[in-house]
Amino acid sequence: MNMAALPPGVRAEDRVVLFDGVCRLCAGWVRFLLRHDRERRFLLCSVQSAEGQAILQHFGLPTDRFDSMLLVEGPHAHYRSDAFLRIVRDLPGAWRLLAGLRVIPRPLRDWCYERIALNRYRLFGRNAQCLLPMPEHAGRFLPNDREGG
Repeated sequence: MNMAALPPGVRAEDRVVLFDGVCRLCAGWVRFLLRHDRERRFLLCSVQSAEGQAILQHFGLPTDRFDSMLLVEGPHAHYRSDAFLRIVRDLPGAWRLLAGLRVIPRPLRDWCYERIALNRYRLFGRNAQCLLPMPEHAGRFLPNDREGG
């Protein structure tokens, strides 16, 4: 994996959450982040988008299947439960308490995460198309309208 250079379209200060745009569970997670990330700490990006595909390629990940949330922080990528825990750590209020789950050993956390991820379509279903950003979410998704971005 290329960890030194920034992924395409990502700036050093960016924190980008890559998600499966047709997964209903993932779409719910995105709606949750849009509602609770009031400080706009995270950008969102569907893995099905050109930007998402470029980021996956940058990190040497498959572009035809996706079974883990990915958090990109500048040139670094975090997967599975590590990505989830890093995100909730920076949400307001009681949500950050979930970051305490970090005391559980990573192999056990990731095993639980993978059980849900591998069965997400069967458990939650699929959307016919990717989640589309609403006008009020301007600047929250890659590509976005930020200056110089």
